[in-house]
Amino acid sequence: MEKSRTRRTNPKRVAILYGAVGADAGPDEQDVLVEVDGVQRALAALGYQPVLVPLTLDLEAARRRLLHARPALVFNLVESLDGNGALIHLATALLDALGLTYTGARTEAMFLSSSKLVAKRTMRAAGIATAPWWEPDGGSELPDFAGPYIVKSVWEHASIGIDDASVTSDRRVAASVLRKRRRALGGQWFIERYIEGREFNIGLLDGPTAGGIVPQVLPIAEMCFVDFPPGKPHIVGYTAKWHDGSFEEQNTQRDFGWSDAEPDLLARLEQIARGTWRLFRMSGYARVDVRVDETGEPFVLEINANPCLSPDAGFMAAAERVGLRPDDVIGRILAATKPAAPARRVASTIEATSAIRPH
Repeated sequence: MEKSRTRRTNPKRVAILYGAVGADAGPDEQDVLVEVDGVQRALAALGYQPVLVPLTLDLEAARRRLLHARPALVFNLVESLDGNGALIHLATALLDALGLTYTGARTEAMFLSSSKLVAKRTMRAAGIATAPWWEPDGGSELPDFAGPYIVKSVWEHASIGIDDASVTSDRRVAASVLRKRRRALGGQWFIERYIEGREFNIGLLDGPTAGGIVPQVLPIAEMCFVDFPPGKPHIVGYTAKWHDGSFEEQNTQRDFGWSDAEPDLLARLEQIARGTWRLFRMSGYARVDVRVDETGEPFVLEINANPCLSPDAGFMAAAERVGLRPDDVIGRILAATKPAAPARRVASTIEATSAIRPH
């Protein structure tokens, strides 16, 4: 088995690692190609030589491509493998085993934050408020807390499986929706209390800043649900994210102007976001999603270790508010990378994952 450091790296070469996208993939998966293109152009503008490395469940093939490319570092954009978000941490585990320096969260942080249930348990133990939740096989047949409720995937992000039917005030209906989602989409699902109120997306960016405060909290976007009819849940569902021209897409809008009139809430959200970053030991960049209930109490919904960096995504929109261009953001993320761990033989990693690799 070849070792990862038998060849000298190219100091200007950056491998962009991303989940391979099938021709029949949905718009949520196809969007990674837009993200890859944006990062590729930013790297080129910074003087790097980007090399694309699509990742599949054939980790041995990815190992060979990475070793052949001899990159100085890897820009990790993997959000899922074979359309499965539960395998997201295999990408960083492979990079760790190869001893390659890479952007963003480490493997432990990637796993802890990507599973919404593990993340919620971690936050609850640390005293960070998160909405109550219920999971199947947890000892009770139905949620034991008051509604309303929302049904969510444990591992999948991008609002997969979230629509108006995901929100209900009836715990039995919520359990029924969970079973339907599991049959239709597979994977693990849970029920969370739906927080009536406001929703905020908080981007955090690592790397050197003029003020010296790391991570930098980017301008916080409030997600506004404009002219939603009575009874329609105020959620950023799948349609709002991926169906261009739909009512939900047109009427779910970001607002950065709210913070001037609410400095106390702004300070509290920034504090929560930085505390969540530290708790999960994030690196490079991240996004924290928060709902604030009608009494003004914030609840962290989740932390995304590698939020979308597409030019039209919320993270880049927030960065633009403080004068950061896409290549500035990519440069900051590169500057925040940690030195690679000592290289190890990768045989155990490849063998351990061979059972899920296509034959």
